[in-house]
Amino acid sequence: MTAAKKRPPGRWKAGESGNPAGRKPGTGEVARLRAAIADRVPELLSKLMAQALAGDTAAARLLLERAIAPLKAAEQPQALTLPDGTLTDQGRAVLASVAAGELAPGQGAALLGAIGTLARVAEVDELTARITALEEKNAKP
Repeated sequence: MTAAKKRPPGRWKAGESGNPAGRKPGTGEVARLRAAIADRVPELLSKLMAQALAGDTAAARLLLERAIAPLKAAEQPQALTLPDGTLTDQGRAVLASVAAGELAPGQGAALLGAIGTLARVAEVDELTARITALEEKNAKP
């Protein structure tokens, strides 16, 4: 027997405003400040540009950060030959390459993640084969 949930007094339904006659969106102090700034953006930008050209590095940095997307570090591809053998052997080879400075740490982490994923896939394949073999063995003629 379940009891119907009652709403606590003073609460409103989901999707219903708690103050339907309240202040309209965009009429607060922040909206007025944004509108005042928006009216003067060209003037502000030209002043900031003049300061940057006059040697103000903070103004230059602000302009550049807002106008140009930051550059992302890119690791160069590195060829790596993994040994034939177990996935553990291959993981150790990746770690040795990172430790020797032949491979960037980010690339090593990505390769170790890929080896881990491969291990899980191989495990699923092995379990599938074992289950199939058991089902065939126990199948009734």
